[in-house]
Amino acid sequence: MKSSNRALTRASLSLAAAAFCGTAAAQSSVTLYGVVDNAFAYVNNQRGHSNVYMSQGNLQASKFGLLGAEDLGGGTKAIFRLESGFNSLTGAQSSPGLIFNRQAYMGLSNDRYGTLTLGRQYTPYFSMVGALGPTGVLTGATGAHPGDVDALDTTLRFNNSVTYASPVIAGLAFSAQYGLGGVPGSIASGSNFSAALRYDYKPVSVAAGYVKLKDIATSSALGTFAINSPVNNGYASAKSAQLVAAAARYQYNDLMIGLNYANVQYAPGSGSLFTDEAVFNNYGAIASYRFTPAVNVAAGYSYTRASKSNGISDPAQYHQISLEETYGLSARTTFYALQAYQRARGKSLVALSGMNATVIANAVAVVGDSQNGTPSSGQSQFVAMVGIRHAF
Repeated sequence: MKSSNRALTRASLSLAAAAFCGTAAAQSSVTLYGVVDNAFAYVNNQRGHSNVYMSQGNLQASKFGLLGAEDLGGGTKAIFRLESGFNSLTGAQSSPGLIFNRQAYMGLSNDRYGTLTLGRQYTPYFSMVGALGPTGVLTGATGAHPGDVDALDTTLRFNNSVTYASPVIAGLAFSAQYGLGGVPGSIASGSNFSAALRYDYKPVSVAAGYVKLKDIATSSALGTFAINSPVNNGYASAKSAQLVAAAARYQYNDLMIGLNYANVQYAPGSGSLFTDEAVFNNYGAIASYRFTPAVNVAAGYSYTRASKSNGISDPAQYHQISLEETYGLSARTTFYALQAYQRARGKSLVALSGMNATVIANAVAVVGDSQNGTPSSGQSQFVAMVGIRHAF
């Protein structure tokens, strides 16, 4: 009898444990996801030479991540995301020393009151305006505006940030973010701010966003920011930067058309290597058409113009045309082809490599943000890529 009772007790405990685990599993979840993206690339001019090479993270960045949620009841969830970028050709981390370089945040989400998150995050400016801009259709590798000067691709992140995103009410959503600089005695020093608004009504989507960055060279709140191309590296010593952008799309059956605009301003400080505020204006148009559920094509044009400042009377101008064709082998695997051509003219302020100085030089072409470190040595650059992307 004692043996039978012990067996019955063990069975009861096992059933109770199973029931508890089943309940916990129903209330919480952790999802592993990622992308592997490799391609062959051809560039007609990389610092004066044509090049055929392997490239990765073109249609989508190669990455893996963990996304988790726990139901706390009453429509509230505890959430987190840890996301790491890597080089799928070599296995190296995208950012040495930062395992979760893309995103690392946690917070609370409520169906009625919105979402509050803390950590390393993309800006509302990117999440709302960038989602309707060129890179969501044409990819940042060849579709981002020259050097991604307007940060509408995934090149702007805040550290130490607090982000609030409202629920969608009648098609309208709002989000704001503040990155703490962590400077003793001055809460404003090194801080960053971003806000955006998006409205969706049937086939129309519109969004507008704002970013203010302070103490660009030293801010601990600024995670990453694209200021490394010949388009804008002359202003890497800026005291502050301001970005304002708007985008709109219209969807008609399988056809999508869109327009976007961005204004970028770099303000000098006492230690800056330029004296006058520099301004860039970007104008863009995009379109895509889905011929079949598996076949999609997209095209875009952008015009970027710098301001007359810092001794430049013939400011840089950039014309860029981008194309993308994709064929979906399955819901997770896609073949793609990318092509882009850019033409530059005028003068730009360029940082001298290895020297704490800038010089006025002829503007050179730099397609999208894939060629930031390998710009053309002249006024034009053509890029073509053929690759495969697999998501898991």
